[in-house]
Amino acid sequence: MSQRGITLYLHVHQPFRVRDYTVFDTALDHNYFFDPDPISNRNNEKIFHKVADKSYRPMNALLQKLLDTHPDFKVSLSITGTFIEQAELWAPDVIESFQNLVRTGRVEIVAETYYHSLAFFYSKSEFEAQVEAHKNKVRELFGVETSVFRNTELAYNDELAQWADSYGFKGILAEGWDPILQWRSPNFVYRPEGTENISLLLKNYRLSDDLAFRFSNRDWSEWPLTADKYTEWTNASYDQPLINLFMDYETFGEHQWADTGIFDFFEDFVGRWLSNDNHTFYTVSEAIDANEPNGNLSMPSTVTWADSERDLTAWLGNSMQHEAMQYLYALEADILRTNDMELISDWRKLQTSDHAYYMCTKWFTDGDVHAYFSPYSSPYDAFLYYMNAIRDLRWRLHAHHKTGGLSG
Repeated sequence: MSQRGITLYLHVHQPFRVRDYTVFDTALDHNYFFDPDPISNRNNEKIFHKVADKSYRPMNALLQKLLDTHPDFKVSLSITGTFIEQAELWAPDVIESFQNLVRTGRVEIVAETYYHSLAFFYSKSEFEAQVEAHKNKVRELFGVETSVFRNTELAYNDELAQWADSYGFKGILAEGWDPILQWRSPNFVYRPEGTENISLLLKNYRLSDDLAFRFSNRDWSEWPLTADKYTEWTNASYDQPLINLFMDYETFGEHQWADTGIFDFFEDFVGRWLSNDNHTFYTVSEAIDANEPNGNLSMPSTVTWADSERDLTAWLGNSMQHEAMQYLYALEADILRTNDMELISDWRKLQTSDHAYYMCTKWFTDGDVHAYFSPYSSPYDAFLYYMNAIRDLRWRLHAHHKTGGLSG
């Protein structure tokens, strides 16, 4: 048996949150995203600086240290276009530190939609345009090509895998959800149903979520989680080739604060894992190259990495969310025909899945998680401000018609 590898994949993202955009702003003020109130929960610049200090800077420094210390340490990152735009505006040193990581040759960038959107479920042409825009931005910023794909929120089904296969990706990422896997393990590579060349990597959600969600929970029966204990758990599947740890980058320092010990824990764990000569870390591409698919796997219905249902209901579970997305995508043809790049950019920023997530009305099993991530007092406020922005988009379209700026 070849070396057992951990595939560490971290997702880097910040949305452009909609400010308190009222009906009185429509037709007068087209600024949806830049909140002038410095203490507002919707002030994107303030939030970015906070998360950069708590997560991006210290975690990038730790990753650089681990890469310098351990020749077998590797990591894969997906970095959204909306994150990149904010970092370019407010923290260019963060971009530079990511570039330094990629220059090691042991940090792979994973492809996705530029605007972290749900476009695959509404418009294939818009979806492909965003995938291309992201590939181009990664090429421009990091000088590398992307060969493995992850969809927004790890939203995955057989149709998406078949698209990614025909598009030329060598791999795709998804949630290793028990009802789909049944007796199978997420610790193998699979071939998506109906594809010929692409491989599927599945998140080991138990081990991933131990860090992403449970690490600092003092009510958790396994708290405190030590590097020794976590190493034992990862060793438990000794006869399986992979452990795919997929999580938000902000797990480190933002969702799990530094004072929980998350950074020291992770550094200790990496050292312990690599102290075994039969252990390594893989990038997502290397995990695929090192392991033949262990059979086919079908997911006819969409599976995501969010909430207890692992479906799209976090974003499309109520009438507000459906209405908002339908109104937004109904504007596509008219918006694109304007060739107004500022208008198109605003429309695409409104596609970011976080906007729909903030409108979620789940109150029970996942309500606390949604409340933690939302900058709004209620999902109804999120819906109201968002729909006011869409109303203004339509006013701007009408203005294009009146001035002859829109043909057809």
